[in-house]
Order: sequence, then C-alpha cells, then structure tokens
Amino acid sequence: MPKPLIGLTTYLADAQWGEWELPAALLPAAYISCLQAAGGRVVLLPPDAPEAAADVVARLDAIVLTGGEDVDPALYGARPHPCTGPPVHERDRWEWAVLAEALARDMPVLGVCRGMQLMNVHAGGTLIQHLPETVGHHGHNLHGGHFSPHAVTTVPGTRIGALLPGTRQVATHHHQAVDSLGTGLIVGARTADGTIEAVESTRHRFAVGVQWHPEMAFDSAVVHALVAAARSAPNPAPGRIAESKVRIRRSTPEVTPSTPMS
Repeated sequence: MPKPLIGLTTYLADAQWGEWELPAALLPAAYISCLQAAGGRVVLLPPDAPEAAADVVARLDAIVLTGGEDVDPALYGARPHPCTGPPVHERDRWEWAVLAEALARDMPVLGVCRGMQLMNVHAGGTLIQHLPETVGHHGHNLHGGHFSPHAVTTVPGTRIGALLPGTRQVATHHHQAVDSLGTGLIVGARTADGTIEAVESTRHRFAVGVQWHPEMAFDSAVVHALVAAARSAPNPAPGRIAESKVRIRRSTPEVTPSTPMS
C-alpha cells in the first residue's frame, strides 16, 4: 500500500548555507523526519499563488500547517501589538487557501503552533498577541531560538485527550495563543495558567491544532494519528461536507499592510 503523501507548509526567508546566502523555502528537518518515521511521504509546500491551492491539495492525503511567523492581526480584525512580528502576507494568503481547500475536502489537517493559530483565525477566532501580558510569565517561550518543556493537560473526551491522556510535558516556543475560539472548534488541552494548547474541529474527520511542537519527539502519537488518518480514506472532492451546519471559509483574505499602534 503506498504511503500517504503529506504536504508541509514552509517559511520563505533569507537563509545561509555553505557559500550561499539567498532567499529560500525552508523548514526544520524535524518535521520531515518525524512524519517519515510515522510512515508518511513528505512534500514541502512553499508559499504560492492562492489559486494554486486546489490543484496542489488535490494531489495530497494530508496537510501540516507548520510553525513560524506571527499571523497578521488584520486577519482577525486587530491592530498589531508592539511585540507582534511583521506580517508575512505571502505565507498568510497561501496557507489560508491551502487550509480552506483541505477542510472542504475533509482532508486530515494538523496545525502546529502558528498553524493552530491560523486554524483558529480561519474559523473566526482571535489571538492573544503577547501572552506574557495575559498570564504574567514567560514560561511559554523561555529562551529565544530554543524549545522549552512545559506541562499541558488534555481534555477527556477529545481526540487529543484520547491520544495523550492526562498531563505531560511538551516542547513549547510561542508568545501568542488562542483568545476567542473559532466556530466549530473545541479546546483539546490547556496549561495550568489556562492557555489553550490544543484545538480540534467537531465537524471534520481529523482537523487538530496543537500549540506545542510534536515534531520534537515529545508526543509522536499526534503525528502517527495524522498519518493514520491520511491512510484511512481517499481524498474526497470539494463539497463532500457542504451540508455541514458550519460554513467553510473558502475565500483567501485580502491582506493589507497593518498600521502600527501609536
């Protein structure tokens, strides 16, 4: 049986390797190795024109929305906080279109860190733009450029709760988090300070977001579950779940440069 083909979104950034310093589509290798170890085949999805999403997604069995830059606050109707990073419009538009197409096909989706936040915003939710101001500590992002462990407790009766019951350590590196929850999503895990650490859709076969980084081998059960979901059913045509009560956002956002706070 062929291994499922899983698309991973990427950064588009200036990078340096060997003698070269050029713009590059890149992704930490841990994402790739963990999915390969779980039985998946991996293809990278650098930012592209949003109208290409349907053609690309049609060739895949699952999607991973990876971590990265802050989601543009304009997408959830907010002004940027001074600590919010500059928007990356190309990535926002592309991943929004890829997510919309995957959900329309009821294709398995895993959102990691930024990816979970994008899933929430796509569903109409909002984000906390600088978490230390809300929770009063820096425990979610102790050291820049390094993952730190912290404990999350999953919610019984959820998919994440079944995969990772109880309380456990996960790899974390984020300064933003879910604020208001998007339509059709439920909370799958929290930290002791109340921060939402996982969400999942109530209307899709497998649409799960985790605020932590499962690719760092703290909880490969999440990655194995994605691969299993990708393997278990064919890629349906768009419209299969059109009768659902919750409307899918199929359009790509018209993102404009944000205005700094005064």
